[in-house]
Amino acid sequence: MLSNRARLIVKTMVLTLLGAGATGAVIGLIVLRGGFYNISATESHYPLIYTVFEEGLQYSIQNHARDITVPALGAPEQLLRGAALYRDNCLQCHGGPGVAPSKHGMSMQPVPGPLVDADINWETRELYWITRHGIKMSGMPAWEYHLSDSDLWAVVAFVAAMPVMTPADFKGMTAGQAGVDAVPAKVQQSARASSQREGS
Repeated sequence: MLSNRARLIVKTMVLTLLGAGATGAVIGLIVLRGGFYNISATESHYPLIYTVFEEGLQYSIQNHARDITVPALGAPEQLLRGAALYRDNCLQCHGGPGVAPSKHGMSMQPVPGPLVDADINWETRELYWITRHGIKMSGMPAWEYHLSDSDLWAVVAFVAAMPVMTPADFKGMTAGQAGVDAVPAKVQQSARASSQREGS
């Protein structure tokens, strides 16, 4: 059984925590209702907010994508289809090897990240989940409403292979009339390796 002194310490700790929580809630309500936080696209978030959002984003995507089965990727036709879809739907915001995002993409907050190293930050199943479902309040749309499942995987295969592409590879694959000979063997191998890593 706790002594009177121990009970006083526990009671003081509990009341202090409750008081700190109530004070934080009041301050948060004042900032919220006062409109003091600048939500314009011309101002960046505070570093702490980015840190919290990034961690939450990583954990959420890992959780939601964990049961996705990655199919075989890397067929030249699939990569060319992915290149065309990427050119038409993703390039303006994310850019590519040797190609900067458009002014439209660069004006967004948060600024869309480059995807030339996406396979370092994300597993293939996570890239699929992001492409399919989008990300709230980031400008990343849910492509499941615009693309078929095979098209979603084609985009993912292309993005997963981008780290090995040179600017010339990228330009050749995203050209309007590119044929299967425009898909370098190293790009096909990179896309295949990304699906094999995850057990397809």
